[in-house]
Amino acid sequence: MALTCHQIGVQAVVLESSRTIAPLGVGINLQPNAIRELFELGFQNELDDIGIEATEWALVARGGNDVWAEPRGRAAGYRWPPYSVHRGELQMLLYRTVLDRMGPGTVLTGHRVVEYRNGSDGVVATVDMRDGKTTEIGGSVLLAADGLHSAVRAQMHPNQPGPHWGGQILWRGATPGPPVRSCAAFTLVGTLDQRFVHYPISSIDPSTGLQLQNWIAELTVDASGGLAASDWNREDDIDAFLPAFDDWTFDWLDIESLVRGAPTVWEFPMVDRDPVDRWVDGRVCLIGDAAHVMYPVGSNGASQAIVDARVMGSHLVEHGVGPDALLAFEDQLIEPMSALVLRNRGHGPIGILGLVDERSGGYFDQIDDVIPLDEIEEFMATYKAAAGFAIEALNSAPPTIAPGARVTVA
Repeated sequence: MALTCHQIGVQAVVLESSRTIAPLGVGINLQPNAIRELFELGFQNELDDIGIEATEWALVARGGNDVWAEPRGRAAGYRWPPYSVHRGELQMLLYRTVLDRMGPGTVLTGHRVVEYRNGSDGVVATVDMRDGKTTEIGGSVLLAADGLHSAVRAQMHPNQPGPHWGGQILWRGATPGPPVRSCAAFTLVGTLDQRFVHYPISSIDPSTGLQLQNWIAELTVDASGGLAASDWNREDDIDAFLPAFDDWTFDWLDIESLVRGAPTVWEFPMVDRDPVDRWVDGRVCLIGDAAHVMYPVGSNGASQAIVDARVMGSHLVEHGVGPDALLAFEDQLIEPMSALVLRNRGHGPIGILGLVDERSGGYFDQIDDVIPLDEIEEFMATYKAAAGFAIEALNSAPPTIAPGARVTVA
């Protein structure tokens, strides 16, 4: 968002709750609609340094045979490729670029917004600082990108329920390993209740022949007891989940070696939040996960956060830095994003695995014997359209922000 503000001539300050910016996390996928926006911001070359252009996307049944495999990116006819990248390295790339283009005072670390107060010509954020003191910072608008546990969203919607959890737990890691399939493939194998996701986030190291392989092990457990406070994004022992995959043996994927080779394994629950009826309160607007956190089954979270920033920028250009731009942003995105949250809660693009499991138990010789290919094609096309990366629509769409566009409306 800061880089978009800089592009369109809007002064911005980033209030970052973390005390330090560090390359944390593992892999994420960025869809072509997000890459288009990053290219517009000048990142045509840097992404290859922190990830890999993805060329294949595949769903594999429990028995090891493909349910669906398709080319992605340029190989599929997109003008822009998807990328699989290290989340922390992407964060650092964006951070360094903000400092280079906007100056070191643009990002204030250790500044956590805890509440806001609207005025007739501006908004004031109350901020807890790293030294334990509290201060107030004002501006024309406040764009709240404070994530799943957004304090701004909590003030805007004080009666909202807590995060929604359906019982799925994810364990994530990244391990150097031999290339799999096309060397640039996203692969999900298993069922709706138990699955293993794998994709590379680096090119092949010519000295070792290995790639950094991002992996995710997912299990569904009894959710009746709810989530404990300690269940959020913690390091965990592989014995908590690896035994469930003991008999998952494939000649093309060594799950045990990938899991055991990871220096750190992180556990966190797969959660979202129920959609809300508004993102805007006066001069304050929710954006990214604060507005529409969703299950990570369609690689939408980071991609949509990038798209959000660009759509917001387009409305700032058209309406000026004020409530009209925020309301136009909400009007454009709240309905389709709320629908996407619920679609992903219903398993998103991997929902087809449920049908395959019901009809075959995940074991078959030819997928046509289980489900017609045209049924799968229609299922996938419907999801791409809902998520905003249908090929024809994306390729023909004009730039979200016209080249050279600047904010001129006060």
